[in-house]
Amino acid sequence: MDTLDKTDLQILRTLQENARLTTKELAARVSLSSTPVFERLKRLESGGYIKKYIAVLDAEKLNQGFVVFCSVKLRRLNRDIAAEFTRMIQGIPEVTECYNISGSYDYLLKIHAPNMKYYQEFILNVLGTIDSLGSLESTFVMDEVKHEYGIHI
Repeated sequence: MDTLDKTDLQILRTLQENARLTTKELAARVSLSSTPVFERLKRLESGGYIKKYIAVLDAEKLNQGFVVFCSVKLRRLNRDIAAEFTRMIQGIPEVTECYNISGSYDYLLKIHAPNMKYYQEFILNVLGTIDSLGSLESTFVMDEVKHEYGIHI
């Protein structure tokens, strides 16, 4: 599926707002019957436009509301070192997002922790054990001003 029509985009926008809608409810919102909406959903999923359906949790209520963006610079960077670093990051649950970036640093990590003390121990006992790590800079989130889960389409 190379192009999306107006109805496909409307389905995607609607699902970004509420992915728990039944096919019947979704069909009513996009003014189609259930069968064509079901078929479109399957095409959108198999085409990779919909990656997965998730529940968005409240980090604060789950005692994971201390958010840090950690900029990481590796000592050296080549394909093998980058692959090993990303493999290790995949196994660290506190790291909820990781981006390979350009500029002064190589990676940007988003880390959720209960508090500053936990984060300090995390730096010393988890990130600090990664041999290829050269330096890091932590930026602490004081307040979340905007956080959209969907993309503008």
